[in-house]
Amino acid sequence: MTEIRAAAVLGAGTMGSGIAAHLANAGIPVTMFDLGDAAVTSAAGLGRRKPPPLVDARAGRRITPAALDDLGVLREADWIVEAIVEDLDAKRELYRRLEPVRKRGSIVSSNTSTIPLAHLLDAAPESLAADFMITHFFNPPRYMQLLEVVPGPATRPEAVEAVEAFADLRLGKAVVRCNDTPGFVANRLGVYWIATAIGEALARGLTVEEADVLMGEAIGAPRTGVFGLMDLVGIGLHEHVTASLDRLLPADDPWRAVPPQMPVFRRLVEMGATGRAAGRGFYARDGSRRLAIDLETFEYRPAEQPRLDAAANARRGLAALIETPDRHGAYARAVLIRVLAYAAAMVPEVADSPALIDLAMTRGYNWRHGPFAMIDAFGADRLAAALDADGLAVPPLIAAAAAAGSPVSVPAPPRPGVLPLSAVKAADPFERSASATLWNAGDGVAVLEFHTKANAIDDDVLEVLELTVSRAEGRYRAVIIYNEGRFFCTGGDLGHILMMANVAAWDRLAAFGARGQAAFNALKYAPFPVIGAPSGRALGGGCEVLLHCDAVQAHTETYMGLVELGVGLLPAWGGCKELLQRAAERGPGGPMAAAAQAFEVIAAASVSTSAQHAQELGYLRPTDRITPNRDRLLADSRALALELADGYAPPEPPLLTVAGASGRATLELTAAQRAPMLGASAYDLELVGLYAWVLTGGDEGDPVEPVPEAAISALELEAIDGLIRRPQTIERIGHMLAAGKPLRN
Repeated sequence: MTEIRAAAVLGAGTMGSGIAAHLANAGIPVTMFDLGDAAVTSAAGLGRRKPPPLVDARAGRRITPAALDDLGVLREADWIVEAIVEDLDAKRELYRRLEPVRKRGSIVSSNTSTIPLAHLLDAAPESLAADFMITHFFNPPRYMQLLEVVPGPATRPEAVEAVEAFADLRLGKAVVRCNDTPGFVANRLGVYWIATAIGEALARGLTVEEADVLMGEAIGAPRTGVFGLMDLVGIGLHEHVTASLDRLLPADDPWRAVPPQMPVFRRLVEMGATGRAAGRGFYARDGSRRLAIDLETFEYRPAEQPRLDAAANARRGLAALIETPDRHGAYARAVLIRVLAYAAAMVPEVADSPALIDLAMTRGYNWRHGPFAMIDAFGADRLAAALDADGLAVPPLIAAAAAAGSPVSVPAPPRPGVLPLSAVKAADPFERSASATLWNAGDGVAVLEFHTKANAIDDDVLEVLELTVSRAEGRYRAVIIYNEGRFFCTGGDLGHILMMANVAAWDRLAAFGARGQAAFNALKYAPFPVIGAPSGRALGGGCEVLLHCDAVQAHTETYMGLVELGVGLLPAWGGCKELLQRAAERGPGGPMAAAAQAFEVIAAASVSTSAQHAQELGYLRPTDRITPNRDRLLADSRALALELADGYAPPEPPLLTVAGASGRATLELTAAQRAPMLGASAYDLELVGLYAWVLTGGDEGDPVEPVPEAAISALELEAIDGLIRRPQTIERIGHMLAAGKPLRN
């Protein structure tokens, strides 16, 4: 198999630079080309982009900008990705110039989303065909998991395998191999869904907010719905993509029956309202107020939050949504039966199996369920009857399933190196509560899953943590802390904490704090290795859980942080003492340097933008491992757990050298000097003063007298016991629960 050790990207626009950044994230050198100095400018701006396309600063240093008039410098590239403007003649001309200078056997791919591979290779040099394919990344390339790969009839199988393996293992992609048909898989169905939903909304007089409620969370799609999604991707793009489908799809394709909508899009483009990048589109903002456009007057008005019976009914299932007897139910019915029928008609011409289409839509459009899973939930017989009642063709796949009473979705075959949690859950658990379960993963490995709202930690979670340590003997020899939720863990249950504070249950709050601290310490010194396997947000107590693990196998998209400042608290479940110890282990400088490093991170409530960034902040050790592909995280963690289990011995409790009173004074002075620039409140300064007190050893801290870590733990509990009684803290917690963001009171 071709080994991909260096890459080149032709085109440094939004997509090209994003692809270059993500290839650099994978640890390989990348040369990024564009006209003149455009690549230099684009590379320089990567660090300022939001969301960040780079996982850390080191990745940016792997990108070398170059000019397109000097293609000779890409001779070392094993994979060349073309990502220039969607112009067929421009692409063909670039391939003509590329062919004489590229390394023989190097892979060349186009990131096109609208041009068939056969058209790209028409009139291209014959020698290119064996090494050429389409690799369609979704924007932004770092975060969107889907990669569509379209090989041609002459493409070398080993070239396709090399790209698919690299994309899976190094780029973290779910790869869908597509046939060379218009729009490939995800956009063929996704654009049909968007166009149908918008066209039907316009024809039926729905507001943008009503349509987005029904085409968002109600059907398991992202909250943006369809109008909000258009703002996100850019309103001008819709006409370009739909024009491509208009040009390429056959005359009898259901696409031709989509209600008209282009006049609305053109009007918005004329207004300069082209989406979020322009500051307005179907939605806009006026300060803190969200606005929505009136589709009749094209004037903005305050956005509404419509409460629709159909959306409420959707909680009971797709059938309840579609069969709601009002105009909103009729709208949802009209859109969904067409979209699901279109998906069924795509097999096998567009994709070989329903599983590939489900994968494309869940990973490319972030649908909770693929269309075939939705058909099964609704019922193929029900769908066939609805289509027939509306005079629409029933696809053969639906008709056959309806007649046989069989499902249409097909489980994807197991992939080597992938272990879904559902497979682990087939066995009886070791422990279970309402909030957490300890599963038997076989071979002496247990998997601890939190399953509260946002995976927050409550007393039931702590109970299972305690039982995990106390009942291990003879049952398992390693534990992985893992779940497949959107968040790894958002920390202590703030609702529980606020409730106790509001009734002045101070003893119960103190017990909750002490219990959490003891449970986390028990994990650290358990007679078996504990592996943290996070993905998504690991905040507050969620970060502290990971700080107490023997090792962490983190998904690249792990966002760790001790964010207690925002809720008026302090990391009291061992966050202060663990980060202080990490800082002391990282390098020379003595106790003051360690205290300053830990203080900098905690006082700023720093949250990592990736697992690699978490290593820079000290939340992860340099020896902790990173998995790019979320699907492989549990299997990688299990392999690490088995590796550590043999001959495991728990760590020895460390002694910590603290900076003492002079160190505390230095940290407080630094915070006071920065406060005006950071907009810190007086209460913020009180909080960070307490952080400094804990991190430097409290009133008795002495740089010449090392202390056991239990001394820092005791200071954590003492500090938080006072904070939780403060009205400013209670106000901050209440605001976080109500608004989802910190209050700077």
